[in-house]
Amino acid sequence: MISVEEALEKILSYVAVLETEEKPLLESLGQVLDENVRSTIQVPPLDNSAMDGYAVQWQSIRQASQAAPRLLKVIGEVAAGSLPDKAVVPGTAIRIMTGAPVPSGADTVVPFEDTDETTRRKKGPSQGDSWEIGILNPVAKGANIRLAGEDIARDSLVLKRGTELRPAEIGVLASLGRTKVKVIRRPVVAVLATGDELVEAGQPLPPGKLYNSNSYSIAALVLHYGGIPRVLGIARDNMVSLMEKIESGLSCDMFITTAGVSMGDYDIVKDVLAKQGEIAFWTVCMKPGKPLAFGVLKGKAGKKIPQLGLPGNPTSAMVSFEQFGRPAILKMLGKKNLKKPTVTAVLEDSLKNEDGRRVYARAVVRKANGSYYAKLTGPQGSGILTSMSLANGLVVIPEDVPRVKAGDVVHVQMLDWNEEQD
Repeated sequence: MISVEEALEKILSYVAVLETEEKPLLESLGQVLDENVRSTIQVPPLDNSAMDGYAVQWQSIRQASQAAPRLLKVIGEVAAGSLPDKAVVPGTAIRIMTGAPVPSGADTVVPFEDTDETTRRKKGPSQGDSWEIGILNPVAKGANIRLAGEDIARDSLVLKRGTELRPAEIGVLASLGRTKVKVIRRPVVAVLATGDELVEAGQPLPPGKLYNSNSYSIAALVLHYGGIPRVLGIARDNMVSLMEKIESGLSCDMFITTAGVSMGDYDIVKDVLAKQGEIAFWTVCMKPGKPLAFGVLKGKAGKKIPQLGLPGNPTSAMVSFEQFGRPAILKMLGKKNLKKPTVTAVLEDSLKNEDGRRVYARAVVRKANGSYYAKLTGPQGSGILTSMSLANGLVVIPEDVPRVKAGDVVHVQMLDWNEEQD
């Protein structure tokens, strides 16, 4: 057996960052930018109002007060999306909406609530081309004006190559008028379940058979972490069936199988790896997930495809994928941070480590009184898939720690995160 760290290092040494593709903006969410983005415009393009109010010259209102309102002549109005056709001069104001360009001559915007507009409207509609407004408070000079280019300057470097595109970055790109962007493409990951005992979901379940859950959970994890799953179905426990299924998926960037990597008579994935490529390692010092194989398959045109053979037990498969499949996909996507978020928590149960492997125990993590607490989800058998469904974290017990007690502080890999835990 090799350590978790050795296994991960070996897997990542076979995995490379993928090529560039150009994608529509919304379809690139979560991918990594593969170009430097510079702006050809400034944002905002003009000085504009941050409030609904009146554009004025500050000198005209600096002595305004509730007791002695400063009366200004309103000479026009400007809405967002239109351009002002008049200039503000001393003693005048232009009514302005949020986002509208600031008229020439104005240096301050007074919000509606600092004027007597409400009182005047109660007296009836304004008459003619101009009317008066009373300024009740002397707001600061330059108040409520967003300057041209204060967000993005023309010719500036806005986003660097290597940036992960979150919703905010998508919005920034749209603000520059971009509709497409160059990103590192998503990896296509073939997912194949093996075993004579498996039946596809939706089919009648004969005695002694099991529904194929692994293909769904692993494909969902691939999708969750940014890959494109290609589900190949079920290969039976014979070389012909397995080879046929593998041949059908060799156009992928990574190949994942579940089951067939233990020491039983029908565990033949290792044999296929040895025949079709090479085995880099077999068995890892972890629990669950010991029977895990990794190697390389020979693809089309000599392409080498990393192949991850996960255990057949559903919890083992998912825990192993989190440790090895997830970082491999993230590396192919061009992401730099491959580690899962980890917290220290007070364990609320006792836990044994009887055979010197690293334990990943499924737990529910909560935060109370400024500290994290982790409670096991119940029985920790590798076939209990609901232990993963109930968990939001994996309690990590090192290989050389034979037992942890309730009240001990442990490290927990977080599977999911939400505001209630933060």
